[in-house]
Amino acid sequence: MDTRTETTDVEQFDAQAVNAAWARKPLYEARKKIFPKRASGQFRRFKWIVMLVTLGIYYLTPWLRWDRGPYAPDQAVLVDLANRRFYFFFIEIWPQEFFFVAGLLVMAGFGLFLVTSAVGRAWCGYTCPQTVWVDLFLVVERTIEGERNQRMKLDKAPWSVDKLVKRVSKHAIWLLIAVATGGAWIFYFADAPTLLVNALTLQAEPVAYITVAVLTATTYVFGGLMREQVCTYMCPWPRIQAAMLDENSLVVTYNDWRGEPRSRHAKRAKAEGKQVGDCVDCNACVVVCPMGIDIRDGQQLECITCALCIDACDGVMDKLGKPRGLIAYATLNEYTDNMQLATAGGTTSINPDLIRNKDGSFIDKVQHFDWRIIFRFRTMLYFGVWALVGLALLYALLSRDRLEVNVLHDRNPQFVTLSDGSIRNGYTVKLLNMIPEPRVIFLSVEGLPGATMSITGIDQPDGRSFAIPVDPDRLRTIKVYIKQPPDLVQPGKTQFRLVAEDKASTEMDVYNASFDAPENK
Repeated sequence: MDTRTETTDVEQFDAQAVNAAWARKPLYEARKKIFPKRASGQFRRFKWIVMLVTLGIYYLTPWLRWDRGPYAPDQAVLVDLANRRFYFFFIEIWPQEFFFVAGLLVMAGFGLFLVTSAVGRAWCGYTCPQTVWVDLFLVVERTIEGERNQRMKLDKAPWSVDKLVKRVSKHAIWLLIAVATGGAWIFYFADAPTLLVNALTLQAEPVAYITVAVLTATTYVFGGLMREQVCTYMCPWPRIQAAMLDENSLVVTYNDWRGEPRSRHAKRAKAEGKQVGDCVDCNACVVVCPMGIDIRDGQQLECITCALCIDACDGVMDKLGKPRGLIAYATLNEYTDNMQLATAGGTTSINPDLIRNKDGSFIDKVQHFDWRIIFRFRTMLYFGVWALVGLALLYALLSRDRLEVNVLHDRNPQFVTLSDGSIRNGYTVKLLNMIPEPRVIFLSVEGLPGATMSITGIDQPDGRSFAIPVDPDRLRTIKVYIKQPPDLVQPGKTQFRLVAEDKASTEMDVYNASFDAPENK
């Protein structure tokens, strides 16, 4: 009997064992260095301005002064962890007012959604700390090692005295910048001049040196060594931003509807009767990209929309006498409409002649950017929510009380019957003075007939109102006893009010308390 298996009717698959030992690649591929060329143009100038402004704000803010009087620190921006305060110029935030910080974070979130929906990853390309510090580190690198070709040549060259000096100098300056970054951060949490002296004389707290060391390491590694890898592999925003974009969001786009087909020898190609686009395949857009990508490959996860490729391409177009905008900020709708024109509705490959007049100008049907597209429903919705949260925070800030009273009723015993039959209740009262000035707060009883107060530690006769001094920016806790004559006592619980008032500023706070008495007299 023939036991061979028939295989003629078995389905055959065109597959490859991609994870076989011979085909398997290393899990972590070595980083390929990127040597971006310095760009020049309007977007590069804008990035210089943003870098100078953001770095100036970060490094100089702790040194700004703001006079709050003799009882409060004079540092304009200070996170005072020891006293649990946050000072921002004329604003002082207490721990129980953390909702202001939460509100600012909500505004930051919606602001990021708004910016991304309108102009793509502008945050990543211009104001993200990683981008700003990488730009700063690249300035140092170019100054010491030269432009792109010189840096590439130096990187491949064998070690020599010249190479060693340049590399040591570069990394030393990077470390100084990193130390300054960590040092500036700790100045936000203590008086900057005092902390600087203490740090230099090795008298600062250990946590200050630890913080500087950690931020120095992260700044040096992220900004100097990892660079684009932080944006590509560590940052979650490139993955999230897709949900924020729509067909009318502005993103950096290679307009292949006018750039293709590419040719480095356009005159020769035209003489031969070939179709030629505006792109001369010079790779100027590639060599300036700090992320090491080619924008002509389309939208990519790695693109931070820094727009340096636009500057590079515009410079090339100027030299060739062609209109700018081969690479530009464009919307998907605009790009799609123009692509339909260049391909005759998708029936042919890209034909530059379909979008140009005989004199070389673009036909009227070509779509160009219109700023009004930014003011659409989605962006206005984000702006509305952002503004609403901001106005709510502003109202809460302007209308908040700087005087608070909190009362805790004694639980054991809830009341005491005195020898004359009067009923006495005990309370722990907390008076909070939230301004950096001393105050005299008047504490009064309202709504409890015949009741009088006595306060431990205050040498005043029993009465219905007491003047209590409270230190600036401090909470004062006092023990208050309230008694009521036997003929006026109501059985059970009686509601009354404890009123705290600053008569100098007319500020007042009221606490609704209860007075306990026996159920039956």
